[in-house]
Amino acid sequence: MSQPELPALPVTFRPTRTRAVLLTVGAAMFAVITAVALLLDTLGGGERAAFIFTALLLFGVLLLLSRPKIVADEAGVTVINLTTRRRLEWAEILRVNLRPGDAWVFLDLSDGTSLPALGIQPGVAKQQAIRDARALRALVESRGTGPHTG
Repeated sequence: MSQPELPALPVTFRPTRTRAVLLTVGAAMFAVITAVALLLDTLGGGERAAFIFTALLLFGVLLLLSRPKIVADEAGVTVINLTTRRRLEWAEILRVNLRPGDAWVFLDLSDGTSLPALGIQPGVAKQQAIRDARALRALVESRGTGPHTG
């Protein structure tokens, strides 16, 4: 198998189709629930506010689910998951794993732990996720502590 071409840095990996679906559904859901709240004559002010607050809350959850990404630059990698952000130096990443059946990429780290990186997910766009994982793996191998297998 040939070595994937290294992407120009900085590069951002994110599940763009999944993100588009989540944000579109969230905006549509917010609009529909808000319209229902405003159009129902039987609702009082507090009930309308509760409908709109619920719509905002649901949109916020979908916005949170669309947050994951991986940003690679000259100094290292920033992994942004649902509620966490972690900055890694290139040498800290030993291996990039995307095995069949994995929901997202895992980064094997030099401290013996594994970090899930939700910015590359094969769910909706499997081939894109595989290309992104290979590109990130090539970056890790070229900028990290040396070539790695896996």
